[in-house]
Amino acid sequence: MGLSWQQLLILLLVVVVIFGTKKLRNIGSDLGGAVKDFKKAMNDDQPKDAEFKKISEEVEQTSVENSKQKEQA
Repeated sequence: MGLSWQQLLILLLVVVVIFGTKKLRNIGSDLGGAVKDFKKAMNDDQPKDAEFKKISEEVEQTSVENSKQKEQA
């Protein structure tokens, strides 16, 4: 038992009357900006993760080499 299109239209009209079109436009743009920033932040983390993996592999390789040198000495 969902909402019919007539009920959704009435609900939309009530929301517009209560908040006004200007405030709804601001809310929509703020919400859109937040989603855009969130997606951008999620995409920016991927290169950092790859860089972190590369650095951690280099550190691990260096520590293995150092331990081999200590064993030989």
